[in-house]
Amino acid sequence: MKHVVAFDVSMGKSTIVIYNHYRQCEFEGEISHSKSSFETLNERLRFLTKQDGQALEIVFEATGAYSASLERFFQTEGYTYHRINPLEANLQMASMRRQKTDKSDAHELAKSHFRIKRSATYSQDDYYKQMRALTRYYDEIDTEINHLFNRMHAILQLSFPELERLFTTRSALFLNIVQLYPHPDEVVACSKTVIRNRLKANTKKNLSLARAEQKGIALLEAAKDSYPAISKEDVRCEQVRDYAKRIADLKEKKENLVKQMVELSRNRKEYQILISFPGIGEATAVRLIGELGDIHRFKNHKQLNAYVGIDIMRYQSGNTFYRDKINKRGNNKLRKILFYMIQTMITLRQKTKNHLVEYYDKLKTQPQRKPHKVASVACMNKFLKVAFHLITHEITYDYETASTYS
Repeated sequence: MKHVVAFDVSMGKSTIVIYNHYRQCEFEGEISHSKSSFETLNERLRFLTKQDGQALEIVFEATGAYSASLERFFQTEGYTYHRINPLEANLQMASMRRQKTDKSDAHELAKSHFRIKRSATYSQDDYYKQMRALTRYYDEIDTEINHLFNRMHAILQLSFPELERLFTTRSALFLNIVQLYPHPDEVVACSKTVIRNRLKANTKKNLSLARAEQKGIALLEAAKDSYPAISKEDVRCEQVRDYAKRIADLKEKKENLVKQMVELSRNRKEYQILISFPGIGEATAVRLIGELGDIHRFKNHKQLNAYVGIDIMRYQSGNTFYRDKINKRGNNKLRKILFYMIQTMITLRQKTKNHLVEYYDKLKTQPQRKPHKVASVACMNKFLKVAFHLITHEITYDYETASTYS
């Protein structure tokens, strides 16, 4: 390498240092994350590339949203770069760092690059970036829905607690009833026919007249025997109505996000491979793609395991041995998706033939049987191994041959 260009990124600006092959600093300065500054930087980098007759070594520490514009500049202009995460940077520069400033960090990054062989950052196409953004948006909405459900539950315990015992709380019908009748006095004031017709008219999903009447009768009986802690004029009744409406709107937004991700992924080979697994539906498949990204950037399934955070962490010192456990340093959102995916597969064991479920059963029935979570994580590990092989070889899942590559 002839020149190393290192950046310490902060909000709206970066400190830049350029080192030559003698490991001497040729330039130290600061750039703002603006169009004019990037144009000036591009001229300098192009000049150095032409002078060296080879690509520059560009390195910077990932700082989330702050480093995004700098990374986009490198991608747009076609530069190869090395983006390192903060933990990795701290470990690599721990023995050298004496003081913490933007300038010193940039210098230490450049110096460490001469002695550490870093792999160039894999640049994923825009599809994976969009899928990641949509998946994270989906997760944010899901978190908000859970918060709203908790708040709604607290008020319903005061106004009409019987509703949560009569209906499935995550259903569209339950949310409609909360909006229509957050207090038993409002139910008692209506006839059975009025309640039936209102339920039928306000439930978007198909609800038969007979079922609407059945639910109306149950609601009326519960309301007559209910003893609420607040009156129907209490402001919290309006508040719980608002919560139910917001949850319904957010659930609809979640469904639209899944449709959007499916539309983007429909012709992608990895999507077709993932939905070929029994127990993986459209929503799970697109969320897996959003969190996994381009699986081709991993050299083997072990790297994929480390990315997810289910690689084994082992500790032994002298005669002291700790029980093996998973690392949990990887993508916690992806771990959650994978865990619940395995639970769905186990639930559907009677309807589909799945070698992952058979592996789970084997772990649960062997002489030293594994606990549920341990067996589930082992199935996650096996799934990643199989999925890596299938996607990299563009093969859809087949039960009969699954054991040969798992």
